[in-house]
Amino acid sequence: MGQFAFILHPMDTSYVTRKYGFLRPVPAPILEMIMRFAPPFQVSRITGIESGTGEAHGHFVACPLTSRQMNTMAEEVVVQKVIAAGRMAQRLGAGVVGLGALTAVVGGGGRRVAEALDIAVTTGNSYTVATAIEGTREAVEYMGYPLGGINLGIIGATGSIGRVCAEILADEVGQLTLVARDEMQLEAMRDRILQKSGISAAISTDVGEVLPACDVVITVSSATDAIIEPQHLKPGAVICDVARPRDVSRRVAESRDDVLVIEGGIVSVPGDVDFGFDFGVPPGTCMACMAETMILAMEERYESYTVGRHLTVRQVQEIDELAKKHGFALSGFRAFEREIPEDTLRRIRERAEKSRK
Repeated sequence: MGQFAFILHPMDTSYVTRKYGFLRPVPAPILEMIMRFAPPFQVSRITGIESGTGEAHGHFVACPLTSRQMNTMAEEVVVQKVIAAGRMAQRLGAGVVGLGALTAVVGGGGRRVAEALDIAVTTGNSYTVATAIEGTREAVEYMGYPLGGINLGIIGATGSIGRVCAEILADEVGQLTLVARDEMQLEAMRDRILQKSGISAAISTDVGEVLPACDVVITVSSATDAIIEPQHLKPGAVICDVARPRDVSRRVAESRDDVLVIEGGIVSVPGDVDFGFDFGVPPGTCMACMAETMILAMEERYESYTVGRHLTVRQVQEIDELAKKHGFALSGFRAFEREIPEDTLRRIRERAEKSRK
């Protein structure tokens, strides 16, 4: 039986106070100060992951820092906190540990964490890409758009996930728009895609400037707050939000009934899995980054699979094949922690068609 662990961290202090109600009276700044010095701890044990081709069990380990802290504290401090959580995973018997949310970003995309531990490390980004692309293709097909005729925007395009999404989909779409903070990196990426696929991608550092022209958006930024607002989206747009914390504002769901927002990377897990902890998805499902860690454990493939800033198309294809082998599968369309009912999907499609006309 494969053994793994997965490192979680709270998006903000409300995640902590929901679980530990006695902390609700504590102001957020003071709670963050306490968390800064708190050690990592085991959240729960994970059991029941099994298919005809493998089994695994594992643990959730908490790295007690919020997203804001991870983005504002000295990187060395954050890296050492993540390494400490990884050492706890090691003591719990894990053969591979997955890095969740922003723990996968610090330290060279997990590379420093991998160098500090005696067990394998993965960010889960390979399977995250595979499921984001699969979900986007299915959403585009549901909305009735020809994939070859769309303008695809990728936010966070110079990161490891965004870059490989662009490389894989460049040959399938009509136009490509790349958005990131660093213009020089964008220019270099545009040149690589032009050389490889013959497509001259548009580039921008301004989300609001280019998104109104995009039919479909895959967003994978590392922003701590929402960056996509209702006014940024054209009628009928499809948005696959892979980022954690999310890039799409809840105001989009409240005021734009003619666009389809889906979460990227929510998958069903084979077997009768018990996570022992509610992390905001339906029972029996998890994020793709978690699933990649489980897949490697089921294969007893204890190697640092997805670390660093470089991610290859071959890695994405291979982990997708292993996921299908073990029975992991995309879990329908979801948005803002909820499944999107069929009648809601139908209304969105009808309103999108009307708005576009």
